[in-house]
Amino acid sequence: MTDPTLHRTRIKLCGLSKADDVKHAVELGADAVGFVFYDKSARSVSVAQAAELTRHIPPLVSSVGLFVNASADWIREVTSNVRLSLLQFHGDETPDQCAQLAATAGLPWWRAVRVGPDATAAYLIESSLNYSAADGLLLDALVDGYGGGGKVFDWSLIPTDLGHRAVLSGGLNAQNVLDAIQRVRPYAVDVSSGIEVPGARGVKDHTRMAAFVRAVRAADAG
Repeated sequence: MTDPTLHRTRIKLCGLSKADDVKHAVELGADAVGFVFYDKSARSVSVAQAAELTRHIPPLVSSVGLFVNASADWIREVTSNVRLSLLQFHGDETPDQCAQLAATAGLPWWRAVRVGPDATAAYLIESSLNYSAADGLLLDALVDGYGGGGKVFDWSLIPTDLGHRAVLSGGLNAQNVLDAIQRVRPYAVDVSSGIEVPGARGVKDHTRMAAFVRAVRAADAG
């Protein structure tokens, strides 16, 4: 049996759009940096922007591209010009669509599962089975606009045996992530709005970024 005290929760800082933010994320020890390729999002970046931003990401730090109901042509354009490590599908994509789009890029992928107030543990188990080909499930709160809404869902719905492939998201911040990790024991946590200047969607706050990482490390230590 794995000693739970040896577990290190991986950290993804998402929705970055400036070089200083990417550099700071790397300095803090983030495991992954997320870029949004969805033009309806305030955090969206262009192909040219992302290509420049990924130049600041060293080896062994993952660069994740977030897509929402994207076409194969858009996936191909982005991945042909931007050094991505992994694709994150955050829309209404079916398992087959996710697999086909990922095959277009030749990259592994995660699937975001939006958890609403009527969701059940059985729904999460079914989602895990349906997307068994995914490298992980990103569990996010159901909000308008496909994520990034800063809303928390009921963590008690997450089955214990799902934690090993769960990337916990949805309303996380430095104040609640310690409790979230201790309760869910996810493989990784993902934050976007929780590391932003209040009221300024898409504008990252370096102090909040650092506080979030410290809180995750404190949860692992505890």
